[in-house]
Amino acid sequence: MQQQYGKLFLIPVPLGENAAQTIPNYVTEIIRQLDYFIVERAKTARFFIKAAQHPRPLPELEMVELSEHTKETEYRQFLAPATRGRNIGLMSEAGCPGVADPGAVVVELAHRQGIQVVPLVGPSSILLALMGSGMNGQKFSFQGYLSAKKENLGQQLKRLEQLAQKENCTQIFIEAPYRNQQIVEAALKNLAPQTRLCIAVDLTLPTEFIQTRKIEEWKRNPPLDLHKRPAIFLLG
Repeated sequence: MQQQYGKLFLIPVPLGENAAQTIPNYVTEIIRQLDYFIVERAKTARFFIKAAQHPRPLPELEMVELSEHTKETEYRQFLAPATRGRNIGLMSEAGCPGVADPGAVVVELAHRQGIQVVPLVGPSSILLALMGSGMNGQKFSFQGYLSAKKENLGQQLKRLEQLAQKENCTQIFIEAPYRNQQIVEAALKNLAPQTRLCIAVDLTLPTEFIQTRKIEEWKRNPPLDLHKRPAIFLLG
């Protein structure tokens, strides 16, 4: 008789240290039942698992780290316990695993191997920003990170502006926190006065800020310091 496979639980992680309340109780209960985790960063995962009041000591839990540099042979090894009937938890650094996250490769491989994938409810900065932006939520596109080169950034923003207006499709993108100000400056310099820009910062945290304004309005009233704060940007 063939052994039943374990499940791969996709576990959302709070978007900051002071946002544990954004994780539903049923997700916390599932975390407490698991003893094997695939994580993006072990230090963050341990902090979250401890906050979930896992009944077992952290050193007894098995944890493997993944990144964009992880090889497929390693991914297969990560999932091997599921083929022996063991349930697995997959965690991102923050937010939902598999969304703008290297965990997507693990999920795709689980499908190929016949392992049941169970996505769990939790905070997604992308969807929270879209919800709070007032922009088109029927048609939207997530672009990930934009160009790191200043000379290309303006052109890329103009291209997204054209897509947003031509197709009535909200354009969503992110940036490394230390480059937030560069994004804002490029947007104010290159985009049309009537184009709407939403800036969403520190979502779900006590310092949360989310505001949609036209470019001409942002020029008159620029955002406060965004340096090293997690941010999402939307054009519409």
